[in-house]
Amino acid sequence: MRLFKWQFTLFLSMGLSMTAAIGIWSLWNDARFAPHRDLKTIKSEKALTILTRNAPTTYFQGRDGPTGFEYQLTQAFAEYMGVSVHYRFLDTMDEIMQAVHAGTGDIAAAGITRLPQRDGIGLFTPAYMNVRQQVVCRREVTPPKRVEDLPGLSILVPEGTSYVVTLQKLRRSLPELQWVTTDSLSTEQLFEQLTNGTADCTVADSNIVSINQRFYPHLRVAMNLSKAQPLAWLLPERATALHAFISQWFEMIRKNGQLRDIYERNYGHIKTFDYVDTRVFQRRILRRLPRYQTHFEEAGTLHQLPWTLLAALAYQESHWNNLARSPTGVRGIMMLTLDTARTLGLNSRLDPEQSIEAGARYLRELIDRLPDDITGEDRIWIGLAAYNIGMGHIFDSRALAKRLGKNPNKWADLKTVLPLLTRRDYYKTLRNGYARGTEAVQYVQRIRNYRDILERDLLAEQLTTTLL
Repeated sequence: MRLFKWQFTLFLSMGLSMTAAIGIWSLWNDARFAPHRDLKTIKSEKALTILTRNAPTTYFQGRDGPTGFEYQLTQAFAEYMGVSVHYRFLDTMDEIMQAVHAGTGDIAAAGITRLPQRDGIGLFTPAYMNVRQQVVCRREVTPPKRVEDLPGLSILVPEGTSYVVTLQKLRRSLPELQWVTTDSLSTEQLFEQLTNGTADCTVADSNIVSINQRFYPHLRVAMNLSKAQPLAWLLPERATALHAFISQWFEMIRKNGQLRDIYERNYGHIKTFDYVDTRVFQRRILRRLPRYQTHFEEAGTLHQLPWTLLAALAYQESHWNNLARSPTGVRGIMMLTLDTARTLGLNSRLDPEQSIEAGARYLRELIDRLPDDITGEDRIWIGLAAYNIGMGHIFDSRALAKRLGKNPNKWADLKTVLPLLTRRDYYKTLRNGYARGTEAVQYVQRIRNYRDILERDLLAEQLTTTLL
């Protein structure tokens, strides 16, 4: 009971009314008796219910079906457990907390920040990621550099989030600090509101910002508002056996690299991206891509590659300019060398249809030359690196990865090894010598970003067309 009295006092100190504090305290207090399905029941019924949000960092429908960090992580857990998954979508953190309390889900996997104020409502799993809260503003606003610069700005944040807790703490020393909360808009939707000028700034976790800033180039990060904070899954208070099972699983996927692979799939390509370039790319999706889209689609079907991947590759190479030419003599929309074009039987590198088909065929041949031990999306990323740097250097980097105790079949490892090909103490021991490995890594990361943006814009366009 002492714990709950302490929590009740804490809620009052956060500026909540007596009625609200009593209501929330009752919810936390009753969490000890909330219904839940135990581990034995979940295993026997072979079904798991996940509470989550429909958002880029959690769960969303991509062109090839469901995806997102939380989706991939929960799918990996369900596969290990041998059960199917049902997802229940909720809009706000308050709704997710209430659903955990009510026992209407087995696990809440929704990018939940573990805060002292949330201890007691349920059981938090070990953290799977650390994030920082960041102030994000539209570019027309003079960016605040210190918390003392926040008063006077129009700040809009989602209700019931960790961001509100942080702002409430700041207001103790900055009484003039004001903000508005919304219970109808997610963090991602608030980015759209900022772009439209509805507010000056919002607060968001750094992982949400990194995913979305590529889609909203008018926004910029002003400053960090918090230290690193852990994200974790949340379970009902009495689900102790399931909590222990999940904790062991998280320990296992940390050691075997599976957690790192899921992180790499979702976030590994974002840091090197030039956000300013996004605006130009989005304009060219509308103005240039329609000239070549049919060629990309046909080449993708012929060579069993996503056409959006080929389009992103071509944009990285030539910005969709079929007359492009580099100082080294590579030409055309896919920027093929003369020797490669001759090997592929290409008559004219400047013919976009021929160039796109030849480039797709060349990428498919590179991917097919990779060892069978390289699987999944790793084959695509390593194949793209070979398109840029040559297969000989890829084989060298794989040999070096083995020598350094890294996994030569994983892009997450190989992208840390490729930059070493510029160092004499490494490249002099390799068959093909020096290579601009850092450039190859950035090349792959940019293509991944272009493809993400392209597919998101295409999905938005399809949705608009469907609604009309």
